Amino acid sequence: MLRILIGSILGGFVQWVIGAIAWATPLSKLALRSLGDDQAADLQASMARTLAATGNGAYFIPTPGTSAQTAMLGHGPVGLVFFNASGFAPMDWRGIMIGFVLSIVMLLIVGIALRGVDGFAARIRTTALFAVATLLYFVLSLPVYNSYMPWDWWIYLTVEELIAFGAGAFVLIRWFLPPTPPAPTLH
Repeated sequence: MLRILIGSILGGFVQWVIGAIAWATPLSKLALRSLGDDQAADLQASMARTLAATGNGAYFIPTPGTSAQTAMLGHGPVGLVFFNASGFAPMDWRGIMIGFVLSIVMLLIVGIALRGVDGFAARIRTTALFAVATLLYFVLSLPVYNSYMPWDWWIYLTVEELIAFGAGAFVLIRWFLPPTPPAPTLH
C-alpha cells in the first residue's frame, strides 16, 4: 500500500505539471477567449451592477423560466456565467494545492482498484477505457446536452484531462503497482 501511495504522489505531481502547462501557459488560449480592456471593463461593470445583488453562482442567461426570457433565449446571445463578486488572485495557490491533493487521492483510488487486475497491459487498458468513458460522460456530454456551450473549451479540457490522467496513471501503474496482483488469502 505504501508503494501505491508513493506512486499516487508522483503520478499526482505529473498530472499537476501537465495541468499547469495546459492552463498557465499560452496553450490555454486554445480554449479561452479574451476581451480588450474596454470590453472587459464594460462587462465587469455590468456583472457587478446586475449580479452582485443576487450573489455568487452560475447564471444561465437568459433563463427559460419566463416567456420573455424564453424568447430572448431563442434569439441570443446566451451565456453561462460563473460569477464571483469578490474576485481572486490569478495564481490562487490554495486552489492549486487542493487540485494537487485531489490528483493524489484520485490516483490512490485508481491504484487500489487496479491491484486486482493482472498485468501491465490489462491495467493500462482498463485505466484508459475508464478514463475515456468518464470524460465522455462527465465532460463532453456538457456541450452535447447544452448546445449553447462552446465546443473548443470542452474539447481542450477533455484532451488535457485525458493526457494528465493518462500520464499520472502510467507512472503509478508502471513503477509502483506490483506486476501481478497479490494472491488472495484464505482464512
